[in-house]
Amino acid sequence: MSADQSSPTFAPGPTPNTVRSAGGQVLTAPADWMLLPPGDATLTRRVKAAGEHWIVQENKGRKTFCRGVWAPAATVERIRAELTAERSTQGFVKKKEADARRREKAQAAYVEDFLATVVKFLAFHPNHADLADRLARAVTAHATPVGSGTVARTKRIPVERRAEAAVIAWMRHQTTAYDGMVIPRIRGKRREVRRMLARRSQELLHRYRRGEPVPDGCPLQKSLLSFPATSMQAPA
Repeated sequence: MSADQSSPTFAPGPTPNTVRSAGGQVLTAPADWMLLPPGDATLTRRVKAAGEHWIVQENKGRKTFCRGVWAPAATVERIRAELTAERSTQGFVKKKEADARRREKAQAAYVEDFLATVVKFLAFHPNHADLADRLARAVTAHATPVGSGTVARTKRIPVERRAEAAVIAWMRHQTTAYDGMVIPRIRGKRREVRRMLARRSQELLHRYRRGEPVPDGCPLQKSLLSFPATSMQAPA
């Protein structure tokens, strides 16, 4: 009934106290084990390091979701009590406060850098500097919050590419009919629609870069009415 110690990973089983192996075998968790739900990374890490355990993960599309860790209940409760004692000390509280301040400072710096990178990507003609400001701040406000899950939060690609992707994604949702489209469930069709809408967005951006007059009713202008202009200047 024990799991493979080198990779104790399973899918959820047919009942709450079971798991399913990669080969399809259904295992029942020992009676003295409990399922530790996700949410406390430190507790989970220590429980996994303490000994035998089963990791439960569920695949949905291209994403993998953690559903918890099965482990001896006595081990989980012991480590939980130890953590509670640690977290109640003055030193721990001060450390958490310092960590929070450091994260806030890093986030503020990232937001500022990302905003400047978006403005640089837009490269609007001076005639449209006001709109560039509004668009950059709208995209940044949407894309940079911690936990937003947007492309701006990934570190797998350079920030310049994050900025471009964030602008195109924002325009897809705010200036096109994408959200209301009925797209056939055909492999690659949604990707094809996104590429088509991205080309339209790029064409619209190019008009602003060239300084062309934009007619009334422009979807980009309409979508940015709630973002007043500021004195922010685009970087040289």
